[in-house]
This record gives sequence, C-alpha cells and structure tokens, in this order.
Amino acid sequence: MRPAPPGDCFLCPRLADFRAANRAAFPDWHNAPVVSFGDPAARLLIVGLAPGVLGANRTGRPFTGDHAGTLLYATLLRFGFARGRYLADPSDDLELVDCRITNAVRCVPPANRPQGPEVNACRRFLNGELTVSPVPELVLPLGAIAHASVLRALGQSARRYPFVHGALYRLAGGPALAPSYHCSRYNLNTGRLTTAMFETMFAAVHRLLRPT
Repeated sequence: MRPAPPGDCFLCPRLADFRAANRAAFPDWHNAPVVSFGDPAARLLIVGLAPGVLGANRTGRPFTGDHAGTLLYATLLRFGFARGRYLADPSDDLELVDCRITNAVRCVPPANRPQGPEVNACRRFLNGELTVSPVPELVLPLGAIAHASVLRALGQSARRYPFVHGALYRLAGGPALAPSYHCSRYNLNTGRLTTAMFETMFAAVHRLLRPT
C-alpha cells in the first residue's frame, strides 16, 4: 500500500493555511492533497511539481483543468499512454495506459512555488510511488525540482545525474530517469519548451516502453 497524505495534512503549515483559505473562498473545489492518477503497476511514472490552484487543486486530478494538462494529456493520448477523451474534468472518460501521474508536492503552493522544506516533507509520499512494489521502469520528472526530489527519494546524487531536458539516465539498481522541462504555460510561452520538444521526449519514452 502506497502512503498518501490525509485530506487535512498539516505537514506543511504554509500549504495547510493556503488550502484553508481556498476552501473558504471556493468551497466547491477539491482543496486537498491530490492523489496519484493511474495504475500503481504502470511502468511509466510522471512526476510533476505540485497541483495548480486552478487545475488539480480545483478538480482533484493531477494536471486536470490547467494549461499544463492540455499538452500533457494530448501527448499521452498521441503516444498510447492514455485513451478516451481529455475534457479537463475528472468525470471525462480519460484513462491512462501503463502510466501513472503524481506530484513531488501534493498540495497547491502559493504562486505555484513550493519551498524546499515542503518538497522534503512530501517526499515520503513520492518515495512510496518509487519504492513500493511494483516499481516503475521509467520515471519522467517534469522540471528540475521534481527531478531532484526523485533522485533524493532514490538515494541518488543530483550531481551525478544533473537535470537536462531530454537526457536518459540508467540508475544503478533503480528505474531509468528521463527528465523534461515542465509543460507549464510559462515554459511554453517563453519557448523553453515547445510541443515538438515534448513530443520528441515522449517518442523516446514510447520506444523504450512500447505500451501495450
């Protein structure tokens, strides 16, 4: 059984206060830690940074309802890691195929920026995704913070495996690691990440895993 934070998790006081403020302002939203999405036995694990305030914090499903999810789920559908329709709503018929999505931090942070102690506190839940059997064969962290947190959870060195978009690392005794720039609106608007770059990344992942 993989550990998950309770709905009223208070490990991070700043995040708990922000969650409470959102509950008061938007009582119909999810406003709680966001659970992982997809089969625990999936070979591909995607690790995002944290729920977006208008995305997963509102809808309760990772990358659902915000700009980043539009590109992520379109790409997963294109390369066979998802089926159905993505309608930015958890009640759509979208299913993941041999893929699971989680976040390095499970609660929405102010300004979408978790602080170091919050990433560290939430790593106990990420650790479960990475080490409880069956473990993923390939981990795709989105962004440098998620990449570093995955490495720490696996007891690996960020100096030995630096964050480089498009890299493929074979970790000794662990999963392969394929870091990517985060598919955020900011990265897309600034050109740091393009749709073509993101699809190239997933094409390589598809060749490695070839989902059934």
